[in-house]
Amino acid sequence: MAAAQVLRSEWTKIKSVNSTALTLSLAVIVSVGLGMLISALSKNEFKNLSAENQLAFDPTFVSFSGLTLGQLAMVVFGVLVVASEYSTGMIRTSLAAVPQRGTFLFCKVAVAAALTLVVALVTSFASFWLGQMMLGDHSTDLGAPNVLRAVFGAAVYMTLMAMFSMGVAAMLRSPMLSLGILMPFFFLVSPILGSVSATKKVARYFPDQAGLKIMQVVTPPDDDAPYGPWGGLAILLVWVAAALLIGYALLRKRDA
Repeated sequence: MAAAQVLRSEWTKIKSVNSTALTLSLAVIVSVGLGMLISALSKNEFKNLSAENQLAFDPTFVSFSGLTLGQLAMVVFGVLVVASEYSTGMIRTSLAAVPQRGTFLFCKVAVAAALTLVVALVTSFASFWLGQMMLGDHSTDLGAPNVLRAVFGAAVYMTLMAMFSMGVAAMLRSPMLSLGILMPFFFLVSPILGSVSATKKVARYFPDQAGLKIMQVVTPPDDDAPYGPWGGLAILLVWVAAALLIGYALLRKRDA
């Protein structure tokens, strides 16, 4: 089957699954809603900050506060796009129709990533504008230095996190196992290790913590990471490439 036909078939699969609309809608609602709430709280607490923290206040990053939770919905979407075919047994039919496993996997990833990017762009711009509205006098605008980079970077970050999850799901072939590893890792393990001084230097190379740097316009005072926004994005890209390539290698070796 030609790549164009595989792309169309993967698009048909994705849009016919109810969980696609649910998870992507949750990503938007949680990210924007939580970002607005934290922005409103930050505006009220600004006067209580120390002079140093007021100088380091990053209105752009504050408006993206909800993305740290909304990304989990993107993780679920990425896992379900790949692993649901294994749980339903559809993978045997899919691989019989498309025996070229590289074409099958990367067309699936391309369609899902394109859809994720569109939703992530809507999410990042809505989070930014509504968050700035809630911040009032402490807001910024897209014309300020590095703000536009951070807004587009937030969308790219969410897309890459979904792609990383697709790679992990291709390795593990089980939605429950994939989510059982990824959700606790991003929701508990990574934040905890990133806040402990003994493990902080290792945790900052995790995909989520490195990728978050692209959303920062002002560097926090206690941030001693040896890379900047683009370095963090490059680290996340390495994680995504590694996950997808390992997933592809295992898909080639295994039976359906």
